[in-house]
Amino acid sequence: MSIFKRSSSAATYRITSPDYVFIGLTAVILLLGLLFLSSATSVVGFQSYQDSYYFLKHQLVYGLLPGLVLFWFLSVWPYQRLKALAVPALIFSVVALLAVFLPGLGFAYGGARRWLDFGSFVVQPSEFVKLAFLLYLSAWLANRGEEIRDLKAGLVPFIITLGIILGLVILQPDVGTTTVIAVSSVVVFFVAGARLSHLAALGGLGGALLWLVVKLAPYRVARLTVFLHPEFDPQGIGYHINQALLAVGSGGWFGVGLGYSRQKHQYLPQVTGDSIFAVVAEELGFVLTTLFLLVITAWFVRAFRIVRSAPDNFGRILGSGILAWLGWQMCINIASMLNLLPLTGVPLPFVSAGGTALVTALGAVGILVNMSRQVKTS
Repeated sequence: MSIFKRSSSAATYRITSPDYVFIGLTAVILLLGLLFLSSATSVVGFQSYQDSYYFLKHQLVYGLLPGLVLFWFLSVWPYQRLKALAVPALIFSVVALLAVFLPGLGFAYGGARRWLDFGSFVVQPSEFVKLAFLLYLSAWLANRGEEIRDLKAGLVPFIITLGIILGLVILQPDVGTTTVIAVSSVVVFFVAGARLSHLAALGGLGGALLWLVVKLAPYRVARLTVFLHPEFDPQGIGYHINQALLAVGSGGWFGVGLGYSRQKHQYLPQVTGDSIFAVVAEELGFVLTTLFLLVITAWFVRAFRIVRSAPDNFGRILGSGILAWLGWQMCINIASMLNLLPLTGVPLPFVSAGGTALVTALGAVGILVNMSRQVKTS
């Protein structure tokens, strides 16, 4: 716990300039993400909508523009005031996750029911829940103080609340998002000062539940089998990972060139979402893809410095959750394309198509920028 600095809740603060290096790195990642999305989705966009730039336009209108507005607001509005929205955020999370099951409002695709259909646009509530639930947990943990180390006052309420949210996400079903919410929640619990024995109990319980979720769905067992044996059924259940590995391997040292991916021509599934990194690796090659990952690493290092210097306990906990959420999601997306983890269907933050995901991620980044503007004076 020494890597984080505890702050007194009675401290006062002054406003200073934001971390422009962090903002600059965010801008670079956003621009690269739009460039990669434009290239990766050009073929499927033309084949499905007769517009090679369909997904790029959708990302700009429904993701980047509202996301920048939310980013600006949360970067200047004192994030401490978000604590007053903690309970409404929890209620919103539960209601939004339940709404996807309502006839006429919930939208199903590919056997999953994860979206709300509002006619002109579709929203994925679980993306908003990633931030909203973190906000609730951070406020609750900051107010509890040392009580979170108690079994009845800390661990039990945490498990119950987290269990409700994860249960609703699993029912959609969405195991990838379930793991993202679970990991970020456990991280904030740890940063807030939870007992290691309680964290070990959570790990054991989580592992048992994950095993049960996998066993109850044959397609998840098949994904695990393919992860362990990628050569298994290459034209069936193993098709996705084999095409992803083929795309990554085809990139070589310097890539086939931006826009010249072969796998995006309906060979590689889900190039708009979780498979987009494979297309990036094919087009850029090892050297440039590594440079892109180094930019992302620099972003996380800068963000970590901001969170470590957060002016209060609430900011320190919330910022840690945001880093865990975005970091873990990036890790499992990239690792799954390299067959280091089983395929989960989790998109790559700031790069994959998805307006709801981009808006939420930019809102979270706005909170981090807000933290960088505040300096503790006492």
